This record gives sequence, structure tokens and C-alpha cells, in this order.
Amino acid sequence: MEETFELGTISCPSGTLVIIDGGHLGLWSGDRSPAEIDPASLGIEDAVMAADVTGAVDFLATGPDAAEAVRTFGRQPGCRIHGIPASKAAEFEATFDGHCRSAGLDARLEALPVREAHAHRARRTGEEGGGSFGMFGVPVVAVGGVPRSRHLPVLATRVDQGDGVGERWSEISIRAGEGRVTSSVSLGDVGVDWARVLFGDVDALNIWQHDEPVDGLADVAFWGAAADAAASTFAAPELGEPGEDGVRGWTGLPVSEAIDRARALLRWKDETGQRMAVDFRPHSHHWQIMRDVRASPVEAGSVELDDARVLCAMTSWGDGLFPVIADLDAAGDLLAVRVCFSSAS
Repeated sequence: MEETFELGTISCPSGTLVIIDGGHLGLWSGDRSPAEIDPASLGIEDAVMAADVTGAVDFLATGPDAAEAVRTFGRQPGCRIHGIPASKAAEFEATFDGHCRSAGLDARLEALPVREAHAHRARRTGEEGGGSFGMFGVPVVAVGGVPRSRHLPVLATRVDQGDGVGERWSEISIRAGEGRVTSSVSLGDVGVDWARVLFGDVDALNIWQHDEPVDGLADVAFWGAAADAAASTFAAPELGEPGEDGVRGWTGLPVSEAIDRARALLRWKDETGQRMAVDFRPHSHHWQIMRDVRASPVEAGSVELDDARVLCAMTSWGDGLFPVIADLDAAGDLLAVRVCFSSAS
């Protein structure tokens, strides 16, 4: 039996909605070139590999058969191909040329002089009818034509998946309008590595602070088999956050003090060989929204960014590639955007 829950609402003043893994927003370049993103945030410490990433190339497919050539090439959707590592760019271009020759297609790749910013990709994709694009290899979906002047409900449908899986979301949808659905269009997949999906206005994401605290403060949390012993050693109280029973630590510390306490916990853990998780939580927008998520019975939370509201929800399926569908009325106006989980890969 299906049950529908309202997870909250979003607002999208720009009219362009981005659907993205909420854990990956530290990689969002906004209106800057992606080359300005620190490779360390991608987990890349090797200097040669880092240079390969920062020097990556964006290509534009041109020629009468450009769209067909990129589609049949099967690497990335759309006529722009993003983020080809510097050391692989020439080989990639040659491979594309070979594909076009073998398929009898008149198309070629042109290297763009400046890499396309993620916000620019989202706006352009929305203007072109919506679809998916890559952000450092992670698929992100953008759709335009979203109502600008009102809050839109975010609904989730839960069903028993059977076979021991239990109840999970079958889809999460943004309700953009009323009317009869006459057509549904695939917008591609959203890639999820952090078990959560975020719905946000493209301009709002440009002011998102993923790791930097907005108030100069941070929390330190710890839990696990050794939590009682650590709490006694460090005189740490219960954290006191909703949805985090049994978690110990401190809230609202100056960042420097929070770093010192987290390091002391980690040293103690290593020296004693105890099993325990330690989490350093700067008061960023990511922290704010995940605080709501942890406290929510439907695992969803929201945060205000200027005049926009963004919402993040756990998928209930963990990670994967999840199809995104746009529902349209007879005039082609947007009625809903749906992230589908039960048919995901």
C-alpha cells in the first residue's frame, strides 16, 4: 500500500531547479570555473593527478550531426562534454573523431577556451529543456520553467518493496502545477554517493557554504563502543541534538576549540585502540540542513538561502543513479519533477 508524505517545500526564484547529491555540494563551482575547485576536495592529493584535474578540458561538439554524434558516443549527455583530464584530452578527441568516421557522422569537437561553470551548465541545460550534466563525473539534473513566485510542495511516496527490502521511497516529487499530465520526459539521472538528494534554486546554490561555518562555530560529536569511556575521560555531555540519542560531544564551540577537541578525541582513540566514530561539524549550510534531516521522522530538512528555500532528503536506498522525470501538461508547462528510486540502477 502506498503512503504519501510531505517532506517540506522549496522556492525557486530563478526558475531553474537543480537536483544534486547534497553531500557533493562542496564541489559546486557556482559561476566560477571548475578549475578553481581544490582537487583535495575530490580526495586527490597526488600533484600530477591534481594538475590533470585542474587542467581538464571542456569540449563543444559542432557540425550538422553534433547531437547524434554525442548521443551515440555515449559518454555524456548534451553537446558539451565536460571535465576531460588534461592528459587524456587529445586521445579523447581522436576517439570521438574515429567514432564519427565509422558512423558516417559530420561532427567534431572544439576545446572551449574557458571551462563552463556549474551554474552556467545548469542554467543552459534548463533553457534547453532540462537534462543531466556532469560535475566532476557526478551526474546532476537541471530543469527550467519552475514557478518563481511561490513555494512548491515536495512529496514522497513510500511503498513496501517486498523481498525483505521493507518500506522505502518509490519517488520524491516537486509539485510545480495543477492539471492533467499529458506527457513525461526523461531528464537523465542524478548520481548519489552520499545517500541524499538536494533540490535547490541554481542561484541559491552559488551562496551555499558546504564546509565553512556561517557563524564561526562548530560541533564535535562522537559515538560507538567506546563513547562512554571517552565521555568520562573528556567530561563530554550528551550532544542533545534531536534524532541523535546516545551521541556525546559539544555544540556551539569556536572553530579552533572544536578542532582541538576533535583532535584530542582522535588521539585518545588511536592510543587506546578503542572503537568510536568522531565527527567534526562546522556550522555550515550543510550542517544546518543535515541537522534537520537527522531530527526529521521523514529524513528531510530545509534551509533558507536569501529568498530561496532548498530541501535535502535521504533517498532511503543509499547510493545509486536515480532517473529524473518531468511531467508536462498539454501546453508543455511543467507540472512535476520526479526522482524515481524503485527503477534505479
